[in-house]
Amino acid sequence: MRTYSKSKLLALRQCPKRLWLEIHRPELRHDSAATEARFQAGYQVGDIARELYDPAGDGVLIDVSNGDFQTAFTRTQESLLGDRPIFEAAFSAGGALALADVMLPEPVGSQTGWCMVEVKSSTSVKDYHHDDVAVQAYVARSAGVSLRSLRLAHIDSSWTYPGNNDYGGLLTEVDLTEEAFSRSDEVRTWIDQARDVDASPTEPERSTGPHCDIPYACGFYDYCSQNEPKAEHPVMWLPRFPAAKAQELRQCGVIEMRDVPVELLNATQQRVRAHTLANTVYFDREGAVAALAHHGFPACFLDFETIQFAVPIWAGTRPYQQIPFQFSLHTLDAHGQLQQQGFLDLSGADPSAAFANQLIAACGEIGPIYVYNAAFETTRIAELASRFPALRDRLLSLNERIVDLLPVARDHYYHPRQQGSWSIKKVLPAAVPELSYDKLEGVQDGGMAMEAFLEAIHPATPPERKSEIRRQLLAYCQLDTYAMVRLWQVFSGRTELEL
Repeated sequence: MRTYSKSKLLALRQCPKRLWLEIHRPELRHDSAATEARFQAGYQVGDIARELYDPAGDGVLIDVSNGDFQTAFTRTQESLLGDRPIFEAAFSAGGALALADVMLPEPVGSQTGWCMVEVKSSTSVKDYHHDDVAVQAYVARSAGVSLRSLRLAHIDSSWTYPGNNDYGGLLTEVDLTEEAFSRSDEVRTWIDQARDVDASPTEPERSTGPHCDIPYACGFYDYCSQNEPKAEHPVMWLPRFPAAKAQELRQCGVIEMRDVPVELLNATQQRVRAHTLANTVYFDREGAVAALAHHGFPACFLDFETIQFAVPIWAGTRPYQQIPFQFSLHTLDAHGQLQQQGFLDLSGADPSAAFANQLIAACGEIGPIYVYNAAFETTRIAELASRFPALRDRLLSLNERIVDLLPVARDHYYHPRQQGSWSIKKVLPAAVPELSYDKLEGVQDGGMAMEAFLEAIHPATPPERKSEIRRQLLAYCQLDTYAMVRLWQVFSGRTELEL
């Protein structure tokens, strides 16, 4: 009889079809880059947790990397007879198996009980974590472990890294003992359900829907959706249309935008629907020109690239804080003369101070600074101002000059090719078709820029590869700001300028 891992039981909780595919057709699974990044963050936080919970370094690590679970079970039971911390303790009982991140001895009189600590790379306790610890508690207690308490440790996003590998405040704990211990009957039910799903000769019938992304994007989505009816103009193209309402319509057979009752749509959604179905462009030229008319010259066009770490590597930064490592700036004068400059630090050292100083110098002291989605850049600038008090006033003065092109695009322009999105990656090829991110080599979006940066600062990356990454990052970020220049040109009506 098969024994089900915690991950398999959590897959069941998300979708029975996912569990069946995980067991019987695992080759169909394709995880996204975001999923892989989440895995990597989890591994990194797990490594730090071992140092935090075992500062003396005398703990026991149960290695199951070779897949030899039987040896891992035996070694775990032997280690439970001692009084040292245990990491990746392996348990199998009651039809399920689990690996505990941390087991800490809790002596009570002459007896040794144990505290289990589950370590997560999230910044809070998520809904699905409650199921997670319920399984862990059930398996360990069924295996005869004297489990006295269970805590979940997650990242404290308010903590600032002091440097020198001092991660003492990275994790904060929440006691979930009572709840986890009280759910044994539920877990047994999940195991019975898993056996029933597993025993089926065919996969369960289940349409795709919001559950495919809750709590995580399912790697089987492409497979599950391949034979479903494909809408010519999907409901999902309606901007900010409630997912619950879209699912409700789907259950009624409504997958086409044209079939959505108009009374359910706001003015923006109605505009998208009308112009998408008619295949026409909406352009309120006068409104766009008026929105930009009072901004003069010189005009700057600015874009940042950032990196974030679950476990900070630079002193003065927080977990998951967006740290700018690159900017591009195009500057346009009243005569149509365009210049570009930028900043990129691939040294591996904290780029923040140099970034801030060069940003101030590049932007000058007068004129609008155009960005696309101002909340991102203004927040990063404010964070830099907080970190570097000597630069505070000059940095915050940049925020006072910020002009956001996104609302101009959203209020005054829509092309069916945007498919309901006003991302600059969608608006640019629609409004300026001769420009496209698809023509770039290597780095073509922000996620790829983060991956490229991490590769470039890795000590093992050869110099020639690092130089190649530099060229790709410079080209990508430069296109971002040149794209804003061209969008500004379209929206402001300055088509006479040869840009």
